[in-house]
Amino acid sequence: MQAGQTGTTQKAAAPRRKSLHVITWGCQMNVYDSARMADVLAPLGYAPAAGPEDADMVILNTCHIRDKAAEKVFSELGRLRLLKQEREAAGGRMVLAVAGCVAQAEGAEILARAPFVDIVLGPQTYHRLPELVARASRAAGAVIDTDFPAESKFDLLPEQTEPQEVVGFLTIQEGCDRFCSFCVVPYTRGAESSRPAAAIIAEARRMAALGTREVVLLGQNVNAWHGEGPDGATWNLARLLHALADLPGVLRLRYTTSHPRDMDDDLIAAHRDIPALMPFLHLPVQSGSDRILAAMNRRHDADTYRRLIDRLRAARPDLALSTDFIVGHPGETEADFEATLRLAEDIGFALAYSFKYSPRPGTPAASLPVQVPEEDKDRRLQTLQALLRRQQNDFNAACAGRTLPVLFTGLGRHPGQIAGRSPYLQPVHLTGPASLIGTEVPVKIEAAHPNSLSATLPWEYAAA
Repeated sequence: MQAGQTGTTQKAAAPRRKSLHVITWGCQMNVYDSARMADVLAPLGYAPAAGPEDADMVILNTCHIRDKAAEKVFSELGRLRLLKQEREAAGGRMVLAVAGCVAQAEGAEILARAPFVDIVLGPQTYHRLPELVARASRAAGAVIDTDFPAESKFDLLPEQTEPQEVVGFLTIQEGCDRFCSFCVVPYTRGAESSRPAAAIIAEARRMAALGTREVVLLGQNVNAWHGEGPDGATWNLARLLHALADLPGVLRLRYTTSHPRDMDDDLIAAHRDIPALMPFLHLPVQSGSDRILAAMNRRHDADTYRRLIDRLRAARPDLALSTDFIVGHPGETEADFEATLRLAEDIGFALAYSFKYSPRPGTPAASLPVQVPEEDKDRRLQTLQALLRRQQNDFNAACAGRTLPVLFTGLGRHPGQIAGRSPYLQPVHLTGPASLIGTEVPVKIEAAHPNSLSATLPWEYAAA
């Protein structure tokens, strides 16, 4: 034994426990990305913090889709700057990072307006976070990484080991090649890319083993997914859904967000043939006017969308639909808006998201000369939303008196209450034992409310 050695083996010191708080805006894919960023940083000793006040590192995971997205980020950065200064005055440090689509689109502007930010990274590079944190600790200024790397970030992410939520999100596809006139996604997320089927199936299997019962497949254009299958062939989304439905523990499947142009025959048949695939589909149409759909570069017209819905409902008669609408796209007239109202009336939506058009720098629509006055956008949006609220209320009311399977996801707001989701994604709450969380139970829907359903348990489950 050499001088200075002892007879005991020295273990490497565990990383000092540090705390991480992630603030997430935007889509479910951002929720997935935030969870994976936490996974990437866990080996460095970062554990979740309840709020930014107690965190050694704060990440803003941003979204560029909605109006004034960047300004919301800068407003939050102003609040966090004060916390960062307080931490430094006490002799500590808070690492502040901005991630996601605003970071991708406006990284230079972030560093110019908020030079106290330590790290700026795009949505394709969060697997590099450990390296970026190390570089930020050594650097005099901020570290920025908004490249579109050649390697897939998914190949470099750690496997999940912590218990999972009952409903779990799984990104299978990123980017978009559609280039709708109003959308920044092709510029912030890049070209369409699909993960291999084997990697997706393996991740879903781990999720189910750790407690997930409903797997929601995510993509900017998720039904454009075409990945390499384990057999070496190219699989489509329908074939992937069949494989996932066979996994032990997976009770439910959903996918979002889809494009009408990529809803192929196999996927329509999957809605008929896969019981685990929920009878609820989000399929954005954006407008009911053929002229505006062409200006949006949607590559379908209103009647094509209507016929597609007819085929889906023929395959799955109990299918309910959700959609997106944009009112006030440049050049939209009153006649165009009336066509949107007609389409909404013709289809009948269980749920819909509607927004006023707002320009995104660098997108084709932002530079169009005929911008719709704000007061016209407001009026049209209010009219459309009144129709959509009526349709949602009618759909919910039609569920009263029915028996629906509900997947229980957690405790309700009141003592003794549990909550879950219907097949149609409606929140359902009732009095019942917490032991039912993670199970799917047929319940009697007693009443419909504006945004939820109330129900009662069958007697055989009430004392479970």
